[in-house]
Amino acid sequence: MSRVCQVSGKKTSFGNHKTERGKAKYLGGVGKKTTGISRRTFKPNLQWIRVWLPNGTTTKVRVATSVIRSGQLTLEVDGKVQTFPLIKAAKGSAEARKNLKNLYPI
Repeated sequence: MSRVCQVSGKKTSFGNHKTERGKAKYLGGVGKKTTGISRRTFKPNLQWIRVWLPNGTTTKVRVATSVIRSGQLTLEVDGKVQTFPLIKAAKGSAEARKNLKNLYPI
């Protein structure tokens, strides 16, 4: 399974790691010198969450934490793209799910 957010599309990106020596000029030194450059990866912070869908079912989705913080989730449900508030799926009884439906009429 690839490390890709299923909502925002964030994925692993690549860059450089620079190793430097010396003292910065503004601190009284002669300036920083680069002594090495190597490749590195930037990985998105992905989490598995259970999402309650408008049709009453729950599904597991792997999303970035930035999506979780925004509170809005855009998914394709039944062939249409819908945006709805992100609420964690209620574990347990159907009564808890009913309360969630009343909270967020979709």
